[in-house]
Amino acid sequence: MAEKGRVCVTGAGGYIASWVVKLLLSKGYIVHGTVRDPSDEKNAHLKKLEKASENLKLFKADLLEYEALCSAFEGCDGVFHTASPVPPTTVANPEVELMEPAVKGTLNVLKACAEAKVKRVVVVSSGAAVDMNPRWPKGKVKDEACWSDKEYCRATKNWYCLSKTEAESAAFEYAQTSGLDVVTVCPTLVLGPILQSTINASSLVLIKILKEGYKTLENKLRMIVDVRDVAEALLIAYEKPEAEGRHICTAHMIKVRDLVEKLRSIYPNYNYPKNFTEVEEVENLSSEKLQKLGWSYRPLEETLVDSIKSYKEAGILD
Repeated sequence: MAEKGRVCVTGAGGYIASWVVKLLLSKGYIVHGTVRDPSDEKNAHLKKLEKASENLKLFKADLLEYEALCSAFEGCDGVFHTASPVPPTTVANPEVELMEPAVKGTLNVLKACAEAKVKRVVVVSSGAAVDMNPRWPKGKVKDEACWSDKEYCRATKNWYCLSKTEAESAAFEYAQTSGLDVVTVCPTLVLGPILQSTINASSLVLIKILKEGYKTLENKLRMIVDVRDVAEALLIAYEKPEAEGRHICTAHMIKVRDLVEKLRSIYPNYNYPKNFTEVEEVENLSSEKLQKLGWSYRPLEETLVDSIKSYKEAGILD
């Protein structure tokens, strides 16, 4: 297979990033990956990926270390910016722990990309940067024109949504003034098998339903997309010249009660929640723009079965 070119993935050891690295290697790309510590056991799974020994190089770089990022991006045609802080349940100082690394880190990446003359940057944003908008017309499907309301996020102390919204809007502002080609992908709740050894925040949502035996769960609408389909979406956003702006990335919309019933029908022996409280309906998000570029997604059952199989293999679930 002919070499496709050289690209870099930031935060390469993360959940989505690991699948992006795997996909890029399988497609013949030379891949640079930034990680906090290349020798950390947390990144060992990357070195085991097919073609990693010859085509993957890990760089020690933090998002706030501009010079290190420049070294990692040197000679790259594209950069996939997937690294972003995901908060613990409580954040003592959101401005320092979340906002600064998300926004400043993204701008550092983009400035280093501009210096390295990178042709296109694909930024992983989030459905959280789309969804929190109380002024969006009721009953209207949310598309890429919908942005989470920053003041509403701040007022409701939804710091993760705020950090993703601030970082994505800062990325487009920088693109406008610098001429850098930036596209974003906004995934909703990402499930699917794990490659890394640590549990990420979105997988924990599923594990808790199976493992913790919640007494009561909110019967809210969950918008789910498979991590492997997210990786494909990022590659489409990079490779298709006509891709521009934002791309919502979601596949299945399901109420929590129905999700629990679906899981129970496949895995009857877990300690599932029995009570559900009803919550106000939210408007769906649409991935139509991404689908027009040729993106498709796998069935929800496949995502759930493959997720649980990988948790068992990792010793996270019995």
